[in-house]
Amino acid sequence: MRKFLVLNGPNLNLVGFREPEYYGAMTLDEIEDILQKEAETWKISLECKQTNSEGELVEWVHQAEEEEVEFIVINPGAYTHTSIALRDAFLATDIPFLEVHMSNIYSREKFRHKSYLSDIAVGTITGLGFAGYVFALQFAITGTSDFDDFEGVLPEQ
Repeated sequence: MRKFLVLNGPNLNLVGFREPEYYGAMTLDEIEDILQKEAETWKISLECKQTNSEGELVEWVHQAEEEEVEFIVINPGAYTHTSIALRDAFLATDIPFLEVHMSNIYSREKFRHKSYLSDIAVGTITGLGFAGYVFALQFAITGTSDFDDFEGVLPEQ
């Protein structure tokens, strides 16, 4: 069975409660439920993890290679702007990944405009809220960004 991994960095456990003007009202558990339903549709294995620890994220990337994970979707949170260690983990494992941000990091504070991951990622999705995760997973599975493939995936707003 094909294996995929969704990683979330610091403070994303507070999504749905923290700064809803940036992150919306949907919790991380609710987002992960949507992703798991999508994974079931495609008959793939999907594991979702969240940590506030940089070292743990690095270890998970290393383990993903050992476990033959095909693709990673990651929202590194604040580590986007600070973590050379996370960058090096991706370079060392050579696992393709998409960088996802619920808020538009380029419309926020200037320090958030720099990503240590974007230039080595397959792509970056920013500012689309929880839908960014769904689009990223869809692309990881199919290799396409054809929006016709999303029919029925996103919940009604």
